[in-house]
Amino acid sequence: MIWHIVDVKTALQELKSNPVQGLTKAEAEERLAQFGANELIEKGGRTPLKILWEQARATMVLILLAAALIAFLLGDYQDAFAILAIVVLFVLLGFFQDYRAEKAISALKKMSIPMVRAIRDGALTEISARDLVPGDVIQLEAGNIVSADLRLIEAANLKVQEAALTGESEPVDKNIAPLTGNFAKKFTDGFTHPPDT
Repeated sequence: MIWHIVDVKTALQELKSNPVQGLTKAEAEERLAQFGANELIEKGGRTPLKILWEQARATMVLILLAAALIAFLLGDYQDAFAILAIVVLFVLLGFFQDYRAEKAISALKKMSIPMVRAIRDGALTEISARDLVPGDVIQLEAGNIVSADLRLIEAANLKVQEAALTGESEPVDKNIAPLTGNFAKKFTDGFTHPPDT
């Protein structure tokens, strides 16, 4: 099912979800086991070896290596070795800075899992965005981060800031109508997985 081109009623029927009651705790746990957590799977950050290789290929390093080679060919061994020492220090310093930054970013990502307000067993409950499953009904308010693919059920003057995804500088109007025509086809190609709500 391609959720963004069907109406709300069809989407709710296919997901076996109730817009007022939401999912039961048991249904949510079953779907979490079936579909997994609502999180991006990291393809693995940069390995230490990759970081070191990137530092060694930096433009400044290559220029300094060329200068060391020229000094060596001209017989100025002292300058050649001095330049090589600078290259080693430059690469090591860059490596340690990038490695520490990579570790810090990884730690921040783990800390920044947002909370969402989902309807479970007929009650509005605050849960981790990781625990959202297909069929969950969530409530968005001004300033909330959209933590999953959504099919809107109800909206009033909804605008979403999509700059991080599309580069659009202005918020984009959203409504509950299904996408149609060429606009729908553009987003349909290659999109077959179920949304998280």
